[in-house]
Amino acid sequence: MKKLIPAFIVISIGITIGYFMIDNNKPKPKVYNPSDLNPDLVDESLRNVDKFHRVGAFNLTNQDGKVITEKEYEDKIYVTDFFFVTCPTICPKMTKQMNRVYDEFKNNQDIYLLSHTVMPEADSVPVLNKYAQDLGVSSDKWNFVTGDKKQIYNLARKTYFAAITEGDGGVNDFVHTENFVLVDKDKRLRGFYDGTSKEDVDRLIIDVYALIEEYIKN
Repeated sequence: MKKLIPAFIVISIGITIGYFMIDNNKPKPKVYNPSDLNPDLVDESLRNVDKFHRVGAFNLTNQDGKVITEKEYEDKIYVTDFFFVTCPTICPKMTKQMNRVYDEFKNNQDIYLLSHTVMPEADSVPVLNKYAQDLGVSSDKWNFVTGDKKQIYNLARKTYFAAITEGDGGVNDFVHTENFVLVDKDKRLRGFYDGTSKEDVDRLIIDVYALIEEYIKN
């Protein structure tokens, strides 16, 4: 009897083959600046910025208790999102889709994942550690980070433009967004995706391959 190939391997192979069948003339993933985005996603002070937007400095703590800064992502392509461990609605769907990205690029040392909790008061290092262990993922590839709430919310709203709501990161402020954001090796924003949608995450995976190819050619 022939051995059955696990479904996730078939899916992974299919996406990879699909990318390499794409016309070489397909446009590269766009470089996004604040002025390119829906104004509702962009802080009023940044809406007219039309070039040179980059992910700046940050200082957070991952599931292993390690300090994670922007230097961890130097010369890396990464996908980032915002979630919380006890979320019963969109977050489980997002985690499932991000896990697909993890599996697709598990052996590629240029691709990382970064998930920020939006409830740092509840999602402590031990809580995030258990969450990562339950998923069976490694901090060598996928960081779940906690830290100062105002910093995390500022990243969501003024760096990655992942959240549509306004707020000050205070006690009563809350960010809840399904957006995945793709960041290139130069810390530029290269794509926005619905993290609850398999089809949109398929598009994300294809765009990651396109960025890999872009950097190989450069």
